[in-house]
Amino acid sequence: MTGEPPIASSGAVPARLAELFGTLDDVRSLGGGVWRIRVAGRDLVVKTGTGVTDEAEGLSALAAVGGAPPVPAVVRVELDLLVSTFVEEGRRTAAHEEALGRGLAVLHGAVWPTWGGGSGWIGSCPVGPGEHPDAATFYADRLLELGQRCGLGPDVAAVVDRLAELLPSGGPALVHGDLWWGNVLWGADGRAWLIDPSAHGGHPEEDLAMLGLFGPVPDRLLRAYLEVHPLEPGWPDRVDLFRLIPLLVHTVLFGGGYRQQAEAALHRFR
Repeated sequence: MTGEPPIASSGAVPARLAELFGTLDDVRSLGGGVWRIRVAGRDLVVKTGTGVTDEAEGLSALAAVGGAPPVPAVVRVELDLLVSTFVEEGRRTAAHEEALGRGLAVLHGAVWPTWGGGSGWIGSCPVGPGEHPDAATFYADRLLELGQRCGLGPDVAAVVDRLAELLPSGGPALVHGDLWWGNVLWGADGRAWLIDPSAHGGHPEEDLAMLGLFGPVPDRLLRAYLEVHPLEPGWPDRVDLFRLIPLLVHTVLFGGGYRQQAEAALHRFR
């Protein structure tokens, strides 16, 4: 972000921000409908688009769990605009990774009142935010919805028929819901911060499975997690099961190789 030229002050988003906050010292586009602004000596991040109210609620839910990874504070939220505090980033360290492992374990110890609920978005992909009485019903509804949208309905249905025997016990717990490495910030303060949640009631293995989908999960992170929050035996065999939802989401949004990965995972659990 350092070194990016300020955008023209005549743009629509900067003009709107000036109406909300007054004179802006600096406005910079970070791409994807995200902006960094400086106003009254304070650095803030502005995100525009659909789903930001759900994201704000998720940030507040995560922030309420003491000992969980920190998240940016919500400063202002409107129908299509979210303003939060800016996180200064530093170099990723082993201490960051261990802190993330412990923090996620604490987060996953937070009980959620129902399966599902929470956000109706995973990134830019809408998902049903309904509440469900049990894990099998929640994951079945979400998988079937996504499977139909990307033309993998029959394959998904075959896995859904086995969910009751495949899913672990426990939960629902508060999960981030969209936990890939792009949504982890290695703070200059030594803490590992989380952004862009799709918070809901789910199983902790969801977050861990997705975290490893776009880059390996360091052993030190996993060890720190398991010291605080042990998982049920056999969890490594369930990683691909809990990757089905993010793989189907990416198939809906992008297709291509994600579809092939989704098909391979589905066939494993048929």
